[in-house]
Amino acid sequence: MKKLTLFILSIAFSASTLLAQNQLSQERLERYDNFLESEISNGKIPGAVALIYKDGEKAYEKAFGLSDIEAKTPMQNDQIFYIQSMTKPIATVALMMLYEEGKFFLTDPVENYIPEFKNLRVLQNPEDGKNGETEPAKQKITIAQILSHTAGFSHGLGSTQQEIDVREALYAQPHANIESRVKALASIPLIGQPGEQWHYSASPDIAARLVEIFSGQPFDQFLKERLLDPLGMKDTGYNLSDEQEKRMVALHGYSKEGKLIKMPNQTKTSGNTVFGGTHGLFSTAQDYSIFARMLLNGGEWNGKQYLSPKTIELMTQNHIEGLSYNPGYGFGLGFGLMVDLADADLLGSKGQYFWNGAYCTYFFIDPTENMVSFLMTQNSQYTSYYGDKMRQMVYQAIIE
Repeated sequence: MKKLTLFILSIAFSASTLLAQNQLSQERLERYDNFLESEISNGKIPGAVALIYKDGEKAYEKAFGLSDIEAKTPMQNDQIFYIQSMTKPIATVALMMLYEEGKFFLTDPVENYIPEFKNLRVLQNPEDGKNGETEPAKQKITIAQILSHTAGFSHGLGSTQQEIDVREALYAQPHANIESRVKALASIPLIGQPGEQWHYSASPDIAARLVEIFSGQPFDQFLKERLLDPLGMKDTGYNLSDEQEKRMVALHGYSKEGKLIKMPNQTKTSGNTVFGGTHGLFSTAQDYSIFARMLLNGGEWNGKQYLSPKTIELMTQNHIEGLSYNPGYGFGLGFGLMVDLADADLLGSKGQYFWNGAYCTYFFIDPTENMVSFLMTQNSQYTSYYGDKMRQMVYQAIIE
């Protein structure tokens, strides 16, 4: 019996050793280099920064191409990007830090804290817009729903009149602060009943406003004091210094003829006062990697615990099971999730969580492989293509 036990333990140890030996092949990562260099030479993107950490070590970091195609400035590893919706995971973590302090329950109605969300109405036909026929919301929207995009809000990115109305109210009108923008969001009827669909939305702005209410601080100040500065994310924020602005990657896009160009309207890097949860942060690949590695490390970084591992476990559960979403994927609180590799038809790991930004910045966190990966460029015409390519190129490089 003793010999059998030792034999079983030996097998288990050997299996765990093999798993621990998974590593990134530098030879295979040259395929990643070749892909990015090809995209640059073909005029698809101006340049990019790619970064991977695996098993606590920096496994890959490279800058490709140019940060400004007009100035011919070479891309550097410490370039600053406007990360757009990669702000959303940071806003979610900030709110969940206050959840751990007992400030609220995820099941709490948002109207308990922001009265503008009382008596919400739902459009019978989103094509009719804000002046169309409505019906009462069947339930009060909850904090969990705003973090999982199931509350019935939209983002103003689509073509229905409701989305156009949201876009006009949130982004075409001047707002002094996030409180003003959140009130504007509350003024537009919902696109669907709370809890009955997943619809990508501006609801993380509500999360940012809730952080202000629960903490008594402006959202940017809370982030700086409680998350960004303690983590050492020195290049992340809503406004850039003169020195940081010099490292800002220019925004590019395509002309009507499909040629890569530097966009005439560049991202505003100073004087920003709307500290949103949907978008707004600037960051570097290295800075964002600290945030991601903290989560991968069970919420701890350099001896400081930012979130409990149990909170991260809750955030990375699929909160939209039964709702229509992309095949193979789910959504947690603030993150997209890989739930079924076969349905997704893409390399990865079950339990990987991730998100992207509208100017083509991408990241994922993979607890199974103990790995985080980032790919950042600045292109105004968003595509999920480069996020999928990052996964394909990174995962094909894993060997035993």
